[in-house]
Amino acid sequence: MSTSTEATLEASPARAAWIAELRATLALGWPLILTNLAQIALTTTDVIFIGHLGPEALAAGTLGANLYFAFLIFAIGLMTATAPMMARELGRNRFSVRDVRRTFRQGLWAAVGITIPAWIVLWNAEAVLLLLGQKPELAAKAGIFLHGLQWGYLPFLGFIVIRSFISTLERPRAAVLVTGLAVLFNAGANWCLVFGHLGFPALGLAGSGIASTLSNFFMFGGLALVLVLDRRFRRYRLFGRFWRPDWPRLRELLRLGLPIAATMMFEVTTFNGAVVLMGLISASALAAHAIAIQIASTTFMVPLALGQAATVRVGRALGAQDNDGITRAGWVALALGVGFMTTTAALMIFAPRVMAGAFVDVRDAANAEVITLAVSFLFWAAVFQIADGAQVVGAGMLRGLHDTRVPMVYAALGYWGLGLPVSAALAFAAGWGGTGIWIGLAVGLAVVAVLMVSRWSRREALGLVPKL
Repeated sequence: MSTSTEATLEASPARAAWIAELRATLALGWPLILTNLAQIALTTTDVIFIGHLGPEALAAGTLGANLYFAFLIFAIGLMTATAPMMARELGRNRFSVRDVRRTFRQGLWAAVGITIPAWIVLWNAEAVLLLLGQKPELAAKAGIFLHGLQWGYLPFLGFIVIRSFISTLERPRAAVLVTGLAVLFNAGANWCLVFGHLGFPALGLAGSGIASTLSNFFMFGGLALVLVLDRRFRRYRLFGRFWRPDWPRLRELLRLGLPIAATMMFEVTTFNGAVVLMGLISASALAAHAIAIQIASTTFMVPLALGQAATVRVGRALGAQDNDGITRAGWVALALGVGFMTTTAALMIFAPRVMAGAFVDVRDAANAEVITLAVSFLFWAAVFQIADGAQVVGAGMLRGLHDTRVPMVYAALGYWGLGLPVSAALAFAAGWGGTGIWIGLAVGLAVVAVLMVSRWSRREALGLVPKL
């Protein structure tokens, strides 16, 4: 047999393994992508309905939503730790029930514990925004919006824990159905409660907040019903004896989850800080930023889902002590995420007005300034698309290895150490306005992306994977 033939035969199993990993990642990833897109569609729906109330209402809603999300994202990070924990347990023993159930329960315990202080702060949102230097009229309206929105905090965290469970079992399709129905429900609830259709009172901003809360209850209740009715999930008896603590597991959840929460908080609060800085420039800049960030957030949902898939696939390979599987799971997810974001960057560069037109009427002269600014911001959003995809998938890959503390430091350095200060310096000291803010965001994302991927590349040297 020739040398070339032998090499081909040896390469075939390796090629087949990579193809199998690609298929597995896509099979897990596309339902997560659709679920994430549906979740962002909930927020997008709110923005669209609020936008029809006028630029000031849109600016106030943006302020309120960003404050809410700053608290929510920290809690989501904590809940996210349930995924790599359950994945590793199933990697060790694919028939594990007891350990998976206990992790799930402690995730719900953590959700309840973190919700109470968040509710207290959000109830006083107007005062918080005034302390941040926002205009009194915008702060007051944002507070009204949050009084309706904040009660959806706990059910949404419960939804995240359930989604982590079904995703870890690589059966995430139920979440797609439930979240898709929630989008339709949210649109109908906004239509009724914001504008007062079908006999409901016209509540404006408050109505949109209430609609989102009801939609979060819908999502949690829908997935909880799936757990009870589906025989594949029912055998875990996830809600049985909910009151029983598992203190060592809760401590492990906090040890793994708090750095994830901090990492996500550093990123999101940098973008929240950008909103605050935009508010100091003008209402038009803030409204344009809301449009651009909504579009960028929508495209971000795809690499976010691929990062979630990477966490599960890497985590299960870690539990099975399969180093080759770990390698394949990480690099496949990263290639898919970066490839997608390259495509969306091109769309933002070549069709920005079309994208912005989904949020405001581009033919209305009153919106001319907002449209011009939004188009400018979308150019810089396109610049950081690839870095954004790389950093979020990279973070997901490292979480699968239960590596969360050093990535937290990277996030602090990139987002708070560089991103936000550069944004402020370019916007005000250099006089570049909103464009300077977006350039600073791009700098922070690029630094974090390089650090995350570099750490993944050195995972064996750093002892992050088992030595066989």
